[in-house]
Amino acid sequence: MRSSIRIHAIFLAAACCLAAAACTTGTATTGAAASPVAMPPAQAASQAGTAAGITWARKVQPGVTVTEIEEAFASVAAEDNIRAVGELALSKELELRSGQPGKFLKVYSYCDPAAARLMVDFNPAMSALLPCRISVVEQEDGLWIYTMNMDMLIGMQGTMPPPVAETARRVRASILKMLDRAARGEF
Repeated sequence: MRSSIRIHAIFLAAACCLAAAACTTGTATTGAAASPVAMPPAQAASQAGTAAGITWARKVQPGVTVTEIEEAFASVAAEDNIRAVGELALSKELELRSGQPGKFLKVYSYCDPAAARLMVDFNPAMSALLPCRISVVEQEDGLWIYTMNMDMLIGMQGTMPPPVAETARRVRASILKMLDRAARGEF
């Protein structure tokens, strides 16, 4: 029971941050044309109905390094006035603890303070979901970039005032730009 509650709490926390960016018009859309999701087949099958359904994923092009991914994140953040507010270098931490190297895993946190304030003023529960996160995960077939699927959350907040909806669209576009450019190593 506790484990189930914990999983739902984690999902809700992640969903709310991105719900702010996802709720653009108050009507649900698939977003498939704007943001194709590529998921490793084995992973998609094993995660059906769980994380695979709530994330956007981008396969990093061969030859693109973690440094280039991070430079792309930083470049888009600077262009779109989104602040890098934290990093969690999980693979490095695990290596320090165990003495054994492992596959790369790092979580990056971003926030637009003005957008966050606007969203929290619209719905105070959104504060539990800040900031937005992007992860870089090394798998057998290379590096992947993941974040929450913002489109699936469209409509969860109902009709939003125009300034809130416009802010949500802007944040959504910035996060997608970060994923796409980082996956190509463009900065």
